[in-house]
Amino acid sequence: MDVKDLKTLIKMVTETDITEFEMENADEKIVIKRGTAGQIIHMTAPAAMAPQMAMPVMPAAAPATAAPVAAATPAAASDKYETINSPIVGTFYRKSSPEAPPFVEVGSVVEQGQTVCLVEAMKLFNEIEADFKCKIIEIIKNDAAPVEFGEPLFKVERL
Repeated sequence: MDVKDLKTLIKMVTETDITEFEMENADEKIVIKRGTAGQIIHMTAPAAMAPQMAMPVMPAAAPATAAPVAAATPAAASDKYETINSPIVGTFYRKSSPEAPPFVEVGSVVEQGQTVCLVEAMKLFNEIEADFKCKIIEIIKNDAAPVEFGEPLFKVERL
């Protein structure tokens, strides 16, 4: 399915009361869901085509931001912390451009609705916002790393 057909499907879903659309054939599966978290698009290519896909080329980040942030101690139980997860499949970016400062750092206090990162999907940059006021405890993904639907991006403490 080409991008034009996919855009037509998305437009059809957004202009109607449809909350979920799923289509599958021998080569691909497309799932489009709508809800309170916004529009989620998930597309799986057949295994034979996966190596042919080219990843977008982004300038390398400075070595200081390329390393993953240190993990929280095992004593910090998941009861105390929550995660901000990726609502879409794409590429995770901590900054709006290579020269810009990151949206958040470890220790940053984030207000509800504040942008914490970008996830690029199909050449569209989607702003990921905090659903509640929180403090960033850990940045789980590296800049320019691929992310899956529902994959944790940040470990946060609700304030």
